[in-house]
Amino acid sequence: MAQEVTYSEENIRSLDWKEHIRLRPGMYIGKLGDGSSPEDGIYILLKEVIDNSIDEYVMGHGKVIDVSINEGMVDIRDYGRGIPLGKVIDCVSRINTGGKYDSKAFKKSVGLNGVGTKAVNALSSYFKVQSVREGKAKIAEFAQGELAKDHKLAKSDEPDGTRISFHPDDSVFKKFRFRSDFVESQLWNYAFLNAGLKINFNGQTFFSKNGLLDLLQRRTNPEHLRYDIIHLRADDIEIAMTHGNQYGEVYYSFVNGQNTTQGGTHLSAFKEALVETVNKHFNKNYDRRDILASVIAAVSLKVEEPVFESQTKTKLGSTDMGPGQPSIRTFVRNFLIEQLDNFLHRHPEQARALEKRILQSERERKEIAGIQKLANQRAKKANLHNKKLRDCRIHFSDGVRKVEEDIRLATTIFITEGDSASGSITKARDVQTQAVFSLRGKPLNTFGLTKKIVYENEEFNLLQHALNIEDGLEELRYNRVVIATDADVDGMHIRLLLLTFFLQFFPDLVRQGHLFILETPLFRVRDKQQTFYCYSETERDAAVRKLRGKPEITRFKGLGEISPDEFKDFISDNIRLEPVVMTDDTDIESILEYYMGKNTPSRQEFIIGNLRVEKDEAEEEAEETNTVMADEEKALSMG
Repeated sequence: MAQEVTYSEENIRSLDWKEHIRLRPGMYIGKLGDGSSPEDGIYILLKEVIDNSIDEYVMGHGKVIDVSINEGMVDIRDYGRGIPLGKVIDCVSRINTGGKYDSKAFKKSVGLNGVGTKAVNALSSYFKVQSVREGKAKIAEFAQGELAKDHKLAKSDEPDGTRISFHPDDSVFKKFRFRSDFVESQLWNYAFLNAGLKINFNGQTFFSKNGLLDLLQRRTNPEHLRYDIIHLRADDIEIAMTHGNQYGEVYYSFVNGQNTTQGGTHLSAFKEALVETVNKHFNKNYDRRDILASVIAAVSLKVEEPVFESQTKTKLGSTDMGPGQPSIRTFVRNFLIEQLDNFLHRHPEQARALEKRILQSERERKEIAGIQKLANQRAKKANLHNKKLRDCRIHFSDGVRKVEEDIRLATTIFITEGDSASGSITKARDVQTQAVFSLRGKPLNTFGLTKKIVYENEEFNLLQHALNIEDGLEELRYNRVVIATDADVDGMHIRLLLLTFFLQFFPDLVRQGHLFILETPLFRVRDKQQTFYCYSETERDAAVRKLRGKPEITRFKGLGEISPDEFKDFISDNIRLEPVVMTDDTDIESILEYYMGKNTPSRQEFIIGNLRVEKDEAEEEAEETNTVMADEEKALSMG
């Protein structure tokens, strides 16, 4: 018989602001993570503070922002007006307190919820705010949102502005680490969207003179562009666009300075308006897919009181430019139909190059239309009983209204090779958010092949359908696509072949930070009391020294050798993922040519220069035993 549960006044509890944030951090900053993904919580904390400094710059106060990160401690100093001295503590510790509720003062700001810096405060083990105004300074220090020290108002000869210092709480963000490439990409976006602003970060300066034009120039190779970048701007809108040679569409979209990585109404409006404008200009009826194929565009909009589809503000939900203003769709359409059409009339060479790219996309699409239809029919049948896919219950494409943001962000698919490896992961996985796709042997090397191979090769076709990325990333089913192979030569080769496949045909999956490599332990070192899983020889040696005695050392030769019970620990809270990162200057074509193309002299020199002769396993085990015995003898002699 079930035990009766009492429900009375004593069961009702009110949480204060910091308790609620710490209890449900995902509601405020999305997923927590450890810094291995650009969407992890520590980067959201950084963004929430910098957003306030950006708002000051937009309002015409302060042209420089200083940022430093040292061993987890973040320091951000702007030279704006500074927080009003009598409200410094309230602004960082009272929900719904801030200067952005007056739309006249912060008409097109991102942070209108009054939560940003409060969330940073609550989720930091140490938080310090300092405001300087007209020769006076106010400082307050906090620990996990609790006021630790309220400094008296003091004189100051520093310039006006606000300085925030914080250290993310290790108990919330387990084993976190800021990746400088993610931080730099974030700061470059701020610079591109705020031409004339100077951001200093750890000895580097981030500055843009030409806004989104600079963004595309930095993130593209001019040799791979079909025509010079088109740059258009007016009040509340800026667009830069061109076409390249790559498969897929590449977009960088922003609202009020916020990087909307999942797009939204503004990006949909841009695509729709681009198709209409191009067809009107050429007086044709080109297929939407051919116009958008290989497009590279950056779109920035300033919207009054924007509405986002999640707390992390990665997808715009607003339909209007503001109260009593035109719809976003109408605003973007009117701008492009006038400005882009005028530009193409004034620059006929770029117009011809644009049309030539569209015609090429049309030919390529029609060439694969037959095999695409047949392959999709096969995939549709296979999806009903897809033996390669062990799916999960929740998907990234479910939307924030159905599923909490942190759970959506946890959705993962592991791509494995062989029955034993996929069997271990399948038994150990969380069926709510983790799926497994099993490959049969080594996949095909797709370098130099056309997208036709994606449909001709059954495994690749089933994989793209499992991910749901055939027509773009809008309906991507898993936030994290994880390559999980053995750490031997064959496993590395499979990893390289899969990287080639994704970089060649779905580069946006990589560019938007969805592709990862699973790190699994190479050794297990244990005695009767303790067990250590080691990811390197250095960790193994350290574990041997800790255990002393004669520990048992097991080298895992493949994922299939790790039991499901052990594997569960490696793919849950303690999962180690290495993100596949594309920096601004990544040239995909050159990289793939070097690693996957013909065996050039430069590649031969690299292989010879980095060749290592692996020791025989028996010899290695003997060496391990000798090391342990030597340590024991040393310990005895010291005793």
